[in-house]
Amino acid sequence: MIGLFGVLAVWAWRRDPQRGYSSSGQLADATAVLARLVGRQWQEEATLRQLFDPAPLPVVWSDCPEAGVGDHRQLIGAPFSCCVDRTEELACAFRALPRRRLVALGPAGSGKTTFAVLLTLGLLRTREENDPVPVLLSLASFDPARESAHGWLSRRLAADYPALADAEAYGPTAIDDLLAGHHVLPVLDGLDELPVPAHTAVLTALNDTLDAHTPLVLTCRTSAYTTAVTHAGVLAGAAVIEPTPVRPVDALALLRLATSPGPRHERWDELTRHVSRHPDGPVARALASPLMVGLARAVYADADGDPSELADRGRFPTSGAIEHHLLDALVPALYARAHRLRPADRRWDPACAQRYLTHLADGLRRQDTHDLTWWQLYRWTPLAHAWSRAALSAFAAFTLIWAGYLFCNLTGAGPSDWQLEVVLWYSGAVALAMAGMLCVAAWMAARPRTRAGSLQSVLLIAACGYLAHSAPKAVWRMAHTSIWAGVEYILVASTLYGLSYLAVLYTAGSPVPPDMPSRGRLGTLHWRHRLPRALATVVGTAILTGTALNIQFVTAAPWLPLGVAADSIPPLDAWAYGLTAGLLFGTVQALLRWMRHTVSPNDLTTAASSVRADRIISLLTGTAGAVLITLPDIPLWMSAAGVFPEDVSIAILTAGYLWSKLPLVGPAGLVLALAACAWPYYTAARILLAARGRLPWRLQPFLADAHRLGILRQVGPVYQFRHAHLQHRLADRAHLPHPRTAPRPARSRSRTRG
Repeated sequence: MIGLFGVLAVWAWRRDPQRGYSSSGQLADATAVLARLVGRQWQEEATLRQLFDPAPLPVVWSDCPEAGVGDHRQLIGAPFSCCVDRTEELACAFRALPRRRLVALGPAGSGKTTFAVLLTLGLLRTREENDPVPVLLSLASFDPARESAHGWLSRRLAADYPALADAEAYGPTAIDDLLAGHHVLPVLDGLDELPVPAHTAVLTALNDTLDAHTPLVLTCRTSAYTTAVTHAGVLAGAAVIEPTPVRPVDALALLRLATSPGPRHERWDELTRHVSRHPDGPVARALASPLMVGLARAVYADADGDPSELADRGRFPTSGAIEHHLLDALVPALYARAHRLRPADRRWDPACAQRYLTHLADGLRRQDTHDLTWWQLYRWTPLAHAWSRAALSAFAAFTLIWAGYLFCNLTGAGPSDWQLEVVLWYSGAVALAMAGMLCVAAWMAARPRTRAGSLQSVLLIAACGYLAHSAPKAVWRMAHTSIWAGVEYILVASTLYGLSYLAVLYTAGSPVPPDMPSRGRLGTLHWRHRLPRALATVVGTAILTGTALNIQFVTAAPWLPLGVAADSIPPLDAWAYGLTAGLLFGTVQALLRWMRHTVSPNDLTTAASSVRADRIISLLTGTAGAVLITLPDIPLWMSAAGVFPEDVSIAILTAGYLWSKLPLVGPAGLVLALAACAWPYYTAARILLAARGRLPWRLQPFLADAHRLGILRQVGPVYQFRHAHLQHRLADRAHLPHPRTAPRPARSRSRTRG
């Protein structure tokens, strides 16, 4: 059997698609798939942002006049000048750069992200076979102190476009080879959205870790980039450009085109006359910003507002007052328009939507980020602390065990010899083990060189769990019998619990919130290649598990609390059960591996699809954990009950005892497995925040509606506010007194004396 398993292991290792390199044909296929996915993603986003409806705002970008921010003219080529409303010309101007490196600067609201989107779409529309694929990424998640620029790019590509991680189709090194071969053009948006100390570090990382000939586009505010350049130097080989202010005539012409003909269209006439009379007034200065033009369109062109009110110098003496007015009016105007278009849809009241978005903006400010990542929502709650996660998991396991005990008493299912004190001891031991394992896992995850989910960390966590589980009973034996009896219980009998915890941890991973959500689904993609490896996994796991359990049954029996004799389990029956349990264990491993590696090359990754995928895998992993933790000690209970008849198969006995023990033993595995997934933490955080009125109960539909209305933007599975100005404005409103809670003026208590 050991020889058979060795042959299977060597065969599976040689056939493992995760080993080796991607071929040139696989890289060509990966490049084509990436170009198609990026094009679909940003074309849909451009449609939601109305970038081409009716046309892009004609903003001219040219060389930045700031001294010392660009590289030598010999390295960056001829002066750059182009208007973004002609995307094909924009793509040609970029390709004319010697090293195809560009830095787009500008003040807040100058259209840097719009420039990045239009450049990406223009490069894709005019892309030839050997041209790199532009991929627009937000820099908000890049921490150069923890990972290199190449490592961050690889992680983001795998997260936003998981189809590239399909080793069967594109080989095991597709993402790394695409980056190393300059087949990807990173378009990095929002350097200024990182904390100020990170600006210099990111610029240094881009210069030090990326090849000087790697094509690259970077956007940043002018002031932030100028400061970073003084410490880190310029981005090597990159041309630096800035936009010219939007002409009020062009802004008003676009706003008139975006408004339907009729009375609403005529409302722009008075504002147009006002701007012509006051070319340097607050309205003209406000409309010089592409952001303000977009806000004016959302508030007036797409709604019932009257733009002539902006000409009131009493209400709007400065361009900043106009900006604040448009930011404050954006959310109510968009939701009011949505209610007019869909009168039957009353899910989100404008006032409630405004309150929820305000809390979202305030939460992002507290986290010092612009990325709304659903799998990190737990950081907004006390679950951000390891002790609170450990306490919650221990409480959940303790509660579920007692719920299972009540279920068994009410239905007559389950073992009949579990007395109240046994359940109390067992539930307390499981709660103690759960808290210990989660604390140790959090401590190991915080260590910089420890890889979460590695065999070393899993073994250490399982050992801590089994020690914590067995400590109360071992102390009791030391106090009532002898010290050696307690030591024997820890070393021999209670290792059964360690084996149970190890089976769950090996399947689910380390019980800490993951850095990225799980992906995948059930499907038949590449089934001819995956089925042999899945069968090898099942057979090999069955043999190893059978061997381990057979040894465990013989050595652990004398110390069981039920007093099972060492020879009470027949060897053949122990082997039969071990192989049966191993087959189930291996099947679970193969199924989870199959799901996590099945990604369609036609599916775009969104926040909603990411939540659905992680929820399915979390539920499957939790079910597997509840089953796996029950398997190792079933034969001991069967032997104690005098079962192992010759005329009944081991599989039938296993199924019967598994069903009866699952309500009492399964909760420990269920909670431990769910603690390694992202969806349970997200669900708990969402419930806590919704109960406090900070977020809606149906968070994902609310975010999807806000994205469809143009309040949020989406980059892969991450949401961001449409603009940082909008997020900051909403966050500022979070600390203003609510109309319902504002203090009322005190009433006079004096009475008129007659």
